[in-house]
Amino acid sequence: MNPANPIVTPLSTNSQAGSWCVARQSVSQTALQAALDYACSNNDCSAILTDGNCYNPNTLRDHASYAFNTYFQKNPIPTSCNFGGTAVATTTDPSYGTCEYASTR
Repeated sequence: MNPANPIVTPLSTNSQAGSWCVARQSVSQTALQAALDYACSNNDCSAILTDGNCYNPNTLRDHASYAFNTYFQKNPIPTSCNFGGTAVATTTDPSYGTCEYASTR
């Protein structure tokens, strides 16, 4: 296993726990980067910076998911989890290790 890109296992899949907003699997890196830039321009994205709790795994998709979810939790309406089609709402908690994703619980 590569320590820079560890395997991430969600903590739960309980639909009663809440909802989260994460990056879609099938979108381009270019679209993800543009959406991530937008999400971070309207949020505190310090958790995905080098020393942040959610920096690893250091992938664009993981960082975008964290930023999308942070934005979505502050604006909890269905259209807040779109980001030009790069995001999707889920009932599976994407939190892992010390990286806690807020939810709509």
